[in-house]
Amino acid sequence: MRNLALGVAFGAFTLPVAAQAQDCGDVSITEMNWASASIVTTVAKFVLEQGYGCTVSVVPSDTVPAVTSVAENGEPDIVTELWTNSTGEVYARLRDEGKLQEVAPVLEPGGVEGWWIPTYLAEAHPELTTIDGIKANPELVGGRFNNCPDGWGCRVVNDNLIPALDLEGAGLEIFNHGSGETLATSMASAVQDEEPWFGYYWGPTVPLGKFDMTKVDIGEYDEAAHEANQTPDNPDPQPSGFPAAPVVTAVTNDLAEREPEVVEFLGKMTFPTDTISTLLAWQDENNASAEEAAVHFLTGNADLWSGWLNDAAAEKLSGVLQ
Repeated sequence: MRNLALGVAFGAFTLPVAAQAQDCGDVSITEMNWASASIVTTVAKFVLEQGYGCTVSVVPSDTVPAVTSVAENGEPDIVTELWTNSTGEVYARLRDEGKLQEVAPVLEPGGVEGWWIPTYLAEAHPELTTIDGIKANPELVGGRFNNCPDGWGCRVVNDNLIPALDLEGAGLEIFNHGSGETLATSMASAVQDEEPWFGYYWGPTVPLGKFDMTKVDIGEYDEAAHEANQTPDNPDPQPSGFPAAPVVTAVTNDLAEREPEVVEFLGKMTFPTDTISTLLAWQDENNASAEEAAVHFLTGNADLWSGWLNDAAAEKLSGVLQ
């Protein structure tokens, strides 16, 4: 059934290239090298081709190379799933210089990160939903905090938060994972056996889509403290919650001028972060491609994506997907 849906949506109803060119034109879009970005790009490509008649070329990229390419070459036209906190000052400069327009958050509320426990543990012991409750009952979370691998940005932040919140003084062992795989596996093993687990994770990701997890309240977000905690060996670490990371779609001024309807669509294309995590979990469980995951999203979430389109595009897509 999945392959049939894929053939219908991406094959049998593909519009002739000549007809596409009359409606729109050549449009280039990034495909960042991680799973959620591949799905976002594939959905956007399908809508642009089938709904707006564009001829879309996909440009494999990563955050910094994509922004650099826009700065140096004025392309690609669309940079989507751009994590602006990973671009340094380059993205802000391009936006301020008018070379890029930020049109929408592509993930809402953005990239999420924090410290989590399984929801069954939170329901059995509501006090564990706060860091003070965990510190008072370390045995209820297995007496361990599952930390990021060395070299990850979250490891630096966590290594500052651990003394700031005095986790070890409360009797919690700090387990520094050697890889992202072991961190994910530790969560999966615990949840599948309904055992305690406490540690860091982020989304959108497969584990947060597959497992019902509850975020632990470690305190309000403090911008100055969080910024200082991103520095290794911060001499005075302070508590702070994690902010949502802005994840946006940006376009070149050239695209905005020549294809305003396309930019209007991109300005409405926002996925709930939880929806993407759930989609990633489905993709993982079904060993599916990005195209198959995009079809799964499009055929099951018309109430969400139909609001992104103008009337003409909505009419075209209704004929393709029904």
